[in-house]
Amino acid sequence: WTHSSAGLTYGDDGPKIETVWAIARRNGTVYAGVEPAGLFRSDDGGANWSHVEGLTNHPTRKDWQPGGGGLCLHSIVPHPTDDNRVWVGISSVGSFETRDGGKTWETRNRGVRADFMPPDQQFPEFGQCVHKLLLADGRERLYQQNHSGVFRSADGGRQWEDITPGLPSTFGFPMGVHPTRPDTVWTIPLNGADRGRFMPDAKSAVWRSDDAGKTWERCSEGLPQSNAYQTVLRDAMGVEANDPVGVYFGTTGGELYGSSDEGRTWREIAAHLPPVWSVEAAVVG
Repeated sequence: WTHSSAGLTYGDDGPKIETVWAIARRNGTVYAGVEPAGLFRSDDGGANWSHVEGLTNHPTRKDWQPGGGGLCLHSIVPHPTDDNRVWVGISSVGSFETRDGGKTWETRNRGVRADFMPPDQQFPEFGQCVHKLLLADGRERLYQQNHSGVFRSADGGRQWEDITPGLPSTFGFPMGVHPTRPDTVWTIPLNGADRGRFMPDAKSAVWRSDDAGKTWERCSEGLPQSNAYQTVLRDAMGVEANDPVGVYFGTTGGELYGSSDEGRTWREIAAHLPPVWSVEAAVVG
């Protein structure tokens, strides 16, 4: 490993970058999302970075506010065929898209609720607390796990539909999408702040939908059904492209679980780890 952060800075007069929250790659370009929220890109494999100033200069920037985890750009979603298009998710600001390689950005939050706002202000242009933003197989289908529910978009984020009904809570962090079937998604609901950020009733479960969120199935076989007082963080779910697809998640209690049948049944892979912040899954060989 070599350290590569040349150019990963807001400059001498800007805020100090506290954390790199997300890395994403599209062809020869690598993107980094940071805290305080911003986007950087590298065209030489990460050796040198440049600030994507178009996002930082968005007219709404002066009014961005942090969520409970800070003002962080945690989700980067490059378009699969158009290098000029990228979506990002920022807490607690919402989703944005560029169609010109980062020069300009548009908000992509219409239809996303911010239920922590006053009743007459719950659908603002920005200010929603997106927790995870994902692109399904295809060119325009997006999903997000939000502070206020789970949402789906069929048009690249221009309009969102609430697909939370059927889930035990609106709150959660992680989400996964099937690599080839855009209607199949997984999420792990958690309690709201009033009860503690752990799984409802302290029973571990992954919730799966095969119809793009119209209905949900609780999948708990092999998972603890008592004393599951743990959280699953936004990057702690991974999906690989085997057949059938494997799904994995880790907890803040240091457990790692895996499913070899697309989330229907589970087994513990490892225990007594430090808190699991991120899970990546891949097929090797």
